[in-house]
Amino acid sequence: MLRLHNIRKWEADRMEDNCVFCQIVEGKVEADVVYRDEVVVAFRDRNTHAPVHLLIVPTKHIRSINDLHEEDEETVSAMIGVARNLAEKFSIKHSGYKLVFNVEKGGGQVIFHLHMHLLGGW
Repeated sequence: MLRLHNIRKWEADRMEDNCVFCQIVEGKVEADVVYRDEVVVAFRDRNTHAPVHLLIVPTKHIRSINDLHEEDEETVSAMIGVARNLAEKFSIKHSGYKLVFNVEKGGGQVIFHLHMHLLGGW
């Protein structure tokens, strides 16, 4: 009998194999990348909800906020730092912006690779 944590691990492994954000990180799927380093990749969202709408994702596949481990805390901190720098680069730092994590299906998460939306420019 599979236990819930084994199902979640199987689901995470299966999703990582087909994860569009992993494919963008690896350069297998084209995206308008605006920032890249060894921990974080940021690119324009194709389904924009603001004049500036960027997605900031870790290069490591992490399914959602609920799947973060202690060693991932630095990754989330790096994502926020990149967002702050991109807000300045895209001239929305002073006018204001939103940083949004959607968590799980009920929270609006559609792609199950941790990601943060940077929205601004209204």
